Amino acid sequence: MNNELKGGRRIDDWRPEDEKFWANGGKQTATRNLWISIPNLLLAFSVWVLWSVVVVRMPDAGFHFNKAQLSWLTALPALSGATLRIFYSFLVPIFGGRKFTTLATLSLLIPTIWMGFALQDPNTPFATFVIIALLCGFGGANFASSMSNISFFYPKSQQGTAMGLNAGLGNLGVSVMQFLVPAVIGVGIFGALGGDAQTTAKGTTMYLQNAGFVWVPLIIIAALAAWFGMNDLSSAKASFKDQSVIFGRQQNWIMCILYLATFGSFIGFSAAFPMLIKQSFPDVNPLKVAFLGPLVGALFRPFGGWLADKLGGAKVTLINYGVMALAVMAVMYFLKAGNFVGYFACFMVLFITTGIGNGSTFRMIPVIFRTFHERLGGADWQLNARKESAAVVGFTSAFAAYGGFFIPKMFGSGLGVNGTFTALIVFYVICMVLTWWYYSRKGAEFPS
Repeated sequence: MNNELKGGRRIDDWRPEDEKFWANGGKQTATRNLWISIPNLLLAFSVWVLWSVVVVRMPDAGFHFNKAQLSWLTALPALSGATLRIFYSFLVPIFGGRKFTTLATLSLLIPTIWMGFALQDPNTPFATFVIIALLCGFGGANFASSMSNISFFYPKSQQGTAMGLNAGLGNLGVSVMQFLVPAVIGVGIFGALGGDAQTTAKGTTMYLQNAGFVWVPLIIIAALAAWFGMNDLSSAKASFKDQSVIFGRQQNWIMCILYLATFGSFIGFSAAFPMLIKQSFPDVNPLKVAFLGPLVGALFRPFGGWLADKLGGAKVTLINYGVMALAVMAVMYFLKAGNFVGYFACFMVLFITTGIGNGSTFRMIPVIFRTFHERLGGADWQLNARKESAAVVGFTSAFAAYGGFFIPKMFGSGLGVNGTFTALIVFYVICMVLTWWYYSRKGAEFPS
């Protein structure tokens, strides 16, 4: 068995629910695949949300785009990423986790290298940046395939923690990017290869192109690690036709709504937070503090998965939605009062709850579909449950990623800030009702 479990190979015998198999090499193999998956996903998230920081500094570099155009550059990666996730959700069982992780990570080189060259010329047309922004959606799409892949490696009892770690530490890419990019654009770290500096209106120099170039060596290293260190599972093979049965499952669509409230909020707030701070509190530099929101959200996601493993996903998710609604009310109160400290603190609570909810909702999915297929019966019910729950994990992540597009656009629409926050409170309450009725109440159809 040890030869089969080496990195860079296909594994034909994978039985994580078998305790003896798990103890005799299975756990070590799953752990290796998880810890190689995490940095690949982290880089994907970094590339996905790059524009949330870049647009803040583009005017200083001589780009004369209006607020609406800058808003589109922030929102478009979320739109393309969410759409691509729909396809990525089904590709791991077709191509294999190792192969597709490597390919998906290498695809990030396209927008990052192109961005680095485009940002050197203030005459680059807006249409070019639109295309690059859409290509940054490759990063967002990677999440669906990554989560689908990791779900195959772990037994049901540990999937919440494992997927929480993969997603939570992967989500750290948002915060890493918002911290790293402001630092590297101030230094000519690539010398002549990185292009000339731009001079701002204040007479300082910066290298905005580094926002793209800094990821290139990291992407190459992570892709090589995936190719040589991860595995393909033959038991995870499934055609699109096999996986498409989820579109007829009611629980798939309910979980899409529930995950939209958590992950959609996380990625939507992450993209909008720097601009929200800048517009609401002009005296505060958003790039110095905005990264903390995605940071705490990402760090608390594994905790949400772990807590759901211990207490039950539905119970944790139900309570979490209530706290989310209260946190939004508090944010609105301090915004009206003009109190940045209170506003920021309550936004941190909101980010924390998005992270906990991300972990707990994903813990619910394998439990729901295991119960569903156990009731259906059949010789292969366990394998069918794993394949279907993996497809649902990927598809719900695709559905929820549209929050990264709609939430920033809602803040900039006629709804305004208060209208958007009010709509979100109503949505969170609806999600509480759905969670209670289908999964949490006594006699629920699928207690999870």
